[in-house]
Amino acid sequence: MGFDDSAGVKRAYEPAGTNASESRLDASNPRPVISAGDAVLTEDAALGLLKRPDLAPEVLEQLGKNGNIVKHRKVKLALVEHAKTPRHVSLPLVRQLYTFDLMQVALTPVVPADVKLAADEALCNRMETISCGERLSLAHRGSGRIAEALLGDAEARVVHAALQNSRLTEAAILKAVSRPDSSATLVEAVCHHPQWSLRREVCMALLRNEKTPLARAAEFARTLPAGLVREILQNSRLPGNVKSYLLKELDTRVAGNG
Repeated sequence: MGFDDSAGVKRAYEPAGTNASESRLDASNPRPVISAGDAVLTEDAALGLLKRPDLAPEVLEQLGKNGNIVKHRKVKLALVEHAKTPRHVSLPLVRQLYTFDLMQVALTPVVPADVKLAADEALCNRMETISCGERLSLAHRGSGRIAEALLGDAEARVVHAALQNSRLTEAAILKAVSRPDSSATLVEAVCHHPQWSLRREVCMALLRNEKTPLARAAEFARTLPAGLVREILQNSRLPGNVKSYLLKELDTRVAGNG
């Protein structure tokens, strides 16, 4: 392994017997040759290589096959995050990443969409084994998909944190509160959320959910046209007594306007 301190860049060379001028890592050669079995290659040198956006896919593949290098957490993460790493190299490595490395992969702009999706799926598959503190951090900082998954968490503080995630979408909220098995914790949290409870479509979805408290259902109904509320209540899962109360309020509202 050789280093050029004057250039401030680590340079990798082929094992003895090869032409060093052909394998030198510099601006004129984006395709350095790295032996998959090169035990001399260090973690720092590999990370230096992986910082290069123009690194050839075959070099990335060779790094992925180098057991002495890929065992290092940072190298593994850098390989997955590199935009040119072949999928047959990056996708298997995704499953080996730590929890918060997976979160980082899902949020890194240059990472291909399918690799981000794989990282999110790997996280979702681990949710039952992740501590509450880790889930809380993921709810705050994770991708929109992770925030959506954590809307169904058993811990109320995790649900509240997920609702505050800036990457969470209205579509995800609607999907979550429209599910028959949506938790009372989630419904209550959305009903009182200062942002989501003001969205028209969310109000309509909450009027269809049997776990929406009467007081909040009444408030939502007052913000919508009477005809629309009647239509929603026809297929709503709200308890019968709640529907009756809302319909009486509607009749009173219509009579007062008349």
